[in-house]
Amino acid sequence: MSINKAPPRARPELEEFLRSKREKIQPEEVGLSAGKRRRTPGLRREEVAALAGVGLVWYTWLEQGREINVSTTFLDNLSNVLKLNESEKQHLYLLVQQRLPAELAANCISCSSFD
Repeated sequence: MSINKAPPRARPELEEFLRSKREKIQPEEVGLSAGKRRRTPGLRREEVAALAGVGLVWYTWLEQGREINVSTTFLDNLSNVLKLNESEKQHLYLLVQQRLPAELAANCISCSSFD
């Protein structure tokens, strides 16, 4: 009998970054009701997933730091949902894809260390 193990979390920095950003956004800031029995600070994973236009499992895998392929459209949507500034958006791209898309690279001030 085999035991299913969860895949290793390969990117703990990504996991911490996404969780910290998600927890800082209040539901009311994105047009959601806070509800009376909210146990989670900030947005829940399922709320972020819905607002970013992806499924809960997909977003959960990304937040857990699993190695999945994501599109620039999704990362842009996620950046908007999490209200990331330009520097934070660049950081997200580097954590997920280890590179910036051309339009972000052109505006990147601190990217010389990544060349």
